[in-house]
Amino acid sequence: MSDLVLRSDTGAVARLMLNSPANYNALSREMIAALEDQLTRIADDSEIRAVILAAEGKAFSAGHDLRQMQASRGDEDDGRAAYQDLFGDCARMMQMIPALPQPVIAEVQGIATAAGCQLVASCDLAVAAESVRFGVNGVNIGLFCSTPMVALSRAIPPRAAFEMLVTGDFILSDRARELGLVNRVVPADQLPDATMDLAQKIAAKLPAAVRMGKRAFHDQIRLGLADAYQQAGGTMCENMMLPDTAEGIAAFLEKRSPNWG
Repeated sequence: MSDLVLRSDTGAVARLMLNSPANYNALSREMIAALEDQLTRIADDSEIRAVILAAEGKAFSAGHDLRQMQASRGDEDDGRAAYQDLFGDCARMMQMIPALPQPVIAEVQGIATAAGCQLVASCDLAVAAESVRFGVNGVNIGLFCSTPMVALSRAIPPRAAFEMLVTGDFILSDRARELGLVNRVVPADQLPDATMDLAQKIAAKLPAAVRMGKRAFHDQIRLGLADAYQQAGGTMCENMMLPDTAEGIAAFLEKRSPNWG
């Protein structure tokens, strides 16, 4: 299982690599479990300040392993239970990404479809190579991408998400950037460096502030306007009371670099 997701650290940046290129990094039960294990370890690693989620081979991820799903069908009761377990495990893993203390950046090449597109949408940020294809095209084989819909409809405008879901059409990187699914589009040969540059820029910030900020961002986005301001104001107060924040403000006023421990 550990070989399915490989981890390499560069300073304060952890890079997780989906490592099943033969089946286009399909989100099999084993791949989901391996991702959950790695995310759990990173959540408790105070030395890591940013995470990159990348993939080996020609594709980022083709989504769920359809051969494995078909083999699990069995009779109605057994099949339903197996599918409920699979989609429940996948939903839990996907929710770990926004809940992770560190920002997570998807590094996307080739294709990201169905649950693979869901994985991109679940990340905090995304950098894509030119001409990557994104889709939630299960409808083309009679399976509406209902669980990928959850993350996608929160990452891009609802009508654009529904069009992708109901037509099964792909969009390319530039359109994904227009819609907000990805932040940056770069030539394929620059993808790893561009993603690492973004991760290291984040990792250079005050870790406590970024962790507070990520938590506050995901909390407030689900609230009404007044409640969001109240929640965000509490986070600002908490952040202002940090000694390192006082040092950062003093350094700015004194036109010098902050001396963070």
